[in-house]
Amino acid sequence: MKKSAAALALAALAFLAACDAKAPPPAAEIRPVRTVVALARTAGEPVSLTGHIRARTEENLAFRIDGRMIGRRVDVGHVVRPGDVIAELDPQPQRDALRGAQAGLAAAQASLHEAANNMERQQVLVRQGWSTRVQFDATEKAYQSAKAAVDATTAVLHTAEDRLAYSQLLADSAGAVTATGAEAGEVVRAGQTVVTVAQDGGADAVFDVPASLMRQVSPDAVISIALTDDPTVRTTGRVREVAPQADPVTRSFQVKVGLVEQPGAMRLGVTVTGQTHMLAMNGIELPATALTTVETRPAVWVVDPKTRQVSLRPVELQRQGSASIVVSSGLEGGELVVTAGVHALRPGQEVRVQEASS
Repeated sequence: MKKSAAALALAALAFLAACDAKAPPPAAEIRPVRTVVALARTAGEPVSLTGHIRARTEENLAFRIDGRMIGRRVDVGHVVRPGDVIAELDPQPQRDALRGAQAGLAAAQASLHEAANNMERQQVLVRQGWSTRVQFDATEKAYQSAKAAVDATTAVLHTAEDRLAYSQLLADSAGAVTATGAEAGEVVRAGQTVVTVAQDGGADAVFDVPASLMRQVSPDAVISIALTDDPTVRTTGRVREVAPQADPVTRSFQVKVGLVEQPGAMRLGVTVTGQTHMLAMNGIELPATALTTVETRPAVWVVDPKTRQVSLRPVELQRQGSASIVVSSGLEGGELVVTAGVHALRPGQEVRVQEASS
């Protein structure tokens, strides 16, 4: 019995060994991965900023002289035309000054008339020998002084007339009043803003642009402008003016975009959205999940479309962000790059592509 049991055990072991020798090796694991087609960038990323509409030219109207303002005929929102009276100063002081200048000119003209008569008499007396040369010279000097006094008082009169005219503040261009700076009854000084007028003849979309975007957007780019609360109201524009210095608080630059056409709904002060594209960068943009490393260098997994095997490809990065990377060298356009599952791959491993996008 013992011998037969031992024989059976040996036979079973021999049978199992024979089965193991004939069993095929286990199939290599085919790992599913997600991929993206590497494409060179032909256009920059779109960028949007929020701004507001302002008149292309804003004019601060002010009196040229000091005085007490007795009336302001316009308020915010009023439309003015050239020659319209905006405000008035008390004209009485200027009228008094004008009367004084007129009286001074009359007195100077009377003195000149008297000096001219004396000059004529002295000329006759000198020729007849009844007057000396010294007396003639004195008379001539008085005549010249009287003539100069007439010229001076004439200038004073002209100044007084101008100052009386300056007591009325007139609009010199068409536009709409956007702000006021003084009320009736106030004593205003020369140059103090009374009203601000947004002149007709064009509007700008004004944006505060970060310094980083200033370097990535072409100054000749066409800007698409849309009304923020109604994107169907659209127009286009080009950069007209760029602030030479950044704002000391926000560190952004004010950029004015001249509108080609101003839709009626884009009134002054409304909020608009401007959109354009950044300058195209030489490189291939990939999702940040495609990035791995090989010997501390950045790399990506590339799928061979024929064998479906992956290989690790060192690359040079132009830019690396939280959502995407830009590869400057190491990849060719059209190659399949793994974007998901990169940390579970090994060189030469066969994969099953689940999704390929561009």
